[in-house]
Amino acid sequence: MQALEERILRDGVLKSGGILKVDSFLNHQMDIDFINEIGREFYRLFGHEKITKILTIEASGIGIACITAQYFHVPVVFAKKAQSKNLDGEVYTSQVHSYTHGKDYIIRVSKKFLTSEDKVLLIDDFLANGKAILGLLDIVKQAGAQVAGAGICIEKGFQDGGRQLREQGLHVESLAIVDLDENGEIRFRSQS
Repeated sequence: MQALEERILRDGVLKSGGILKVDSFLNHQMDIDFINEIGREFYRLFGHEKITKILTIEASGIGIACITAQYFHVPVVFAKKAQSKNLDGEVYTSQVHSYTHGKDYIIRVSKKFLTSEDKVLLIDDFLANGKAILGLLDIVKQAGAQVAGAGICIEKGFQDGGRQLREQGLHVESLAIVDLDENGEIRFRSQS
């Protein structure tokens, strides 16, 4: 998505360790008009599927998933990272390692919100090493649901997650794939 690539170049900040900050428009302060275009693009890419739920992980994926869900007219379910008193009943769980935070989380989804009758679209803001998507896939598998694919805003092509997920047969659509050139500058890869 050319508009996303342009926005990354204009407003993104590349930090050491391959950390790309897009918090001015995507995952801290959210440019809703721009995210609406992202949602429309995910619908263009996955609209032919009979999606019944959109699944994401808290927190950064929630806003993107909600705006995307308006195009599909389906609910959003998000995996919670913390056990809470208002998460009652039986839950699916999976362990996820966060590259950004450098720690492991147990993610949880209530069994009443994801069933074997669902066809699920996974949505997330970033794909780096693929651990968040693998955790969500594990939860979908536990539910006996079907996965239509994963819609990713920004994939870090210089990390291995996207390649591994595609090799496992997951339909991954990344709106921007960021690579780093020999000088550590951002360049974009077309998705093949």
